Amino acid sequence: MQASTSAQPHPPKSALAAAILVASLGYFVDIYDLLLFSIVRIPSLKSLGLTGTQLTDTGIMLLNVQMIGMLAGGVFWGMLGDKKGRLSVLFGSIFMYSLANIANGFVHSVESYAVWRFIAGLGLAGELGAGITLVAELMPKEKRGYATTIVASVGVSGAVVAYFVGQLFDWRTSFFVGGGLGILLLLLRVGVAESGMFKESKKADSRGDFFALFSNKIQFFKYIRCILIGIPLWFTVGVLITLSPEFGSVLRVQGEVSAGAAVAWCYGGIVIGDIAGGLLSQRLKSRLKVVYIYLSLSAVGCIAYFSLYDLSLQHFYWLCGGIGLTAGYWVIFMTIATEQFGTNIRATVTTTVPNFVRGAVVPLTLLFQLFKEVYRGNIIYSGITLAIISLTVAFIALSKMKETFSKDLDYIEEF
Repeated sequence: MQASTSAQPHPPKSALAAAILVASLGYFVDIYDLLLFSIVRIPSLKSLGLTGTQLTDTGIMLLNVQMIGMLAGGVFWGMLGDKKGRLSVLFGSIFMYSLANIANGFVHSVESYAVWRFIAGLGLAGELGAGITLVAELMPKEKRGYATTIVASVGVSGAVVAYFVGQLFDWRTSFFVGGGLGILLLLLRVGVAESGMFKESKKADSRGDFFALFSNKIQFFKYIRCILIGIPLWFTVGVLITLSPEFGSVLRVQGEVSAGAAVAWCYGGIVIGDIAGGLLSQRLKSRLKVVYIYLSLSAVGCIAYFSLYDLSLQHFYWLCGGIGLTAGYWVIFMTIATEQFGTNIRATVTTTVPNFVRGAVVPLTLLFQLFKEVYRGNIIYSGITLAIISLTVAFIALSKMKETFSKDLDYIEEF
């Protein structure tokens, strides 16, 4: 680790406000588009002629294709963010996923659906990491937790808006709305300043070297731990909430569960959880203590989800909201990843880590299907097994991490 040779003056408040605004709205559209498929999965696939178990199996396949795109995009955009700048990734990724979602509204086959979900995944992979990195580097170190809390809280509310748009319009129009919002957001790019830390890091030879993370044992395990602490987040969203209609049937929920409503309730809980977690982190002056609290709450939430039968539909949605609240440490998780590494590799880490967590839905859903075979179709036992695995690895990873609250970010990594 090597400190930068020159301290970076803080930009004017107008530049900070512009960066927070664009990063927040960019993440809002990101989450809208990312979760829209979970919301319109069943009606969109029914309109393409699929029925029965095809709705689940094809839905999982399309979700996995999208997540594979995000894995590939995370590496591409992350490296680009450290080589060319945070702003180029922020706006380039918004442009790509906006066009992909507009095109998604025109599909008439599963194959074309898969192609555009993959391209959308590529685009969706870049915005959040670039936005969080930019904001974290522009803000004073004592206050950056507040800024990242604003970004995450505004962003995750995009899922709630996606639900209401999905209710008001058909699935094709819902995709058009998402793409249109992204295009409109690009008009706000005027006035957003590049990170001064990034400009200084241009002197480093190892900028954006993703594979350098694997060349050093200490850096590698630090990177892996950043990923593992976020696995329970996307176990919750990618399995428990996305497949809530299937779980609701087995849990004998009194009414037909809507995946879109479950997503909206879950993300409503995540918004509250993110705000509370960010403020609590500033109060405790600790990132790690807050994640310990949320992981413990997530365990309680999973126990409730798998053990409460015969709930009314409204009570089940309240449960989904509670599950979201317990998983509401996304802002802290992202801030930890940003603070763990130097400026020359920070965008790469901050962009790839959340996308590998999102991409963990692929092995998680594959394991879910494998356990379903092992347990002879019992999805409750399959879900419990995955919950135990996800939470266990997260707790172990967290126990090995160092506190980063108020850490000076103006340094470069030496590999």
